[in-house]
Amino acid sequence: MAEFPSKVSTRTSSPAQGPGAPVSALRPDLGFVRSSLGALMLLQLVLGLLVWALIADTPYHLYPAYGWVMFVAVFLWLVTIVFFILYLFQLHMKMYMVPWPLVLMIFNVGATVLYITAFITCSAAVELTSLKGTRPYNQRAAASFFSCLVMIAYGASAFFSFRAWRGVGSNAATSQMAGGYA
Repeated sequence: MAEFPSKVSTRTSSPAQGPGAPVSALRPDLGFVRSSLGALMLLQLVLGLLVWALIADTPYHLYPAYGWVMFVAVFLWLVTIVFFILYLFQLHMKMYMVPWPLVLMIFNVGATVLYITAFITCSAAVELTSLKGTRPYNQRAAASFFSCLVMIAYGASAFFSFRAWRGVGSNAATSQMAGGYA
């Protein structure tokens, strides 16, 4: 047994760096953009941008109700961008220890609830904070309309993410092959 360490040979290697070596570059998954989850996220980003841009163009800082609407719109817009990038570049697959369908479902349900409150707040404050027919009135009314549409989009995403989390309509093999989105 004393001669065992002298008979063992070890060899270290490094990954090939030549022109034929595989490169792990970030490539967008265009199939995600065509999926219902990707299309809804794009819709949420566009409509969410409209909500906070319309409110930001008015003197919203004078009314606390619009501060809440701005917080909800900007915060959820930024978080949706993060999720969109994670799924577009399939970074969620590299972080396999995170239960992404559950995380996405919780986010979408929370976003739906927050946008319900933002929609109600924005709609209730339009008449109280501006004169009918003026530019701020029209912008705030349009922001109310778009916040309703974003709320519906997040609600649809919550429904689809719930189905993905529960595995409705697929098995483990097809959900892995599809990247986890329908």
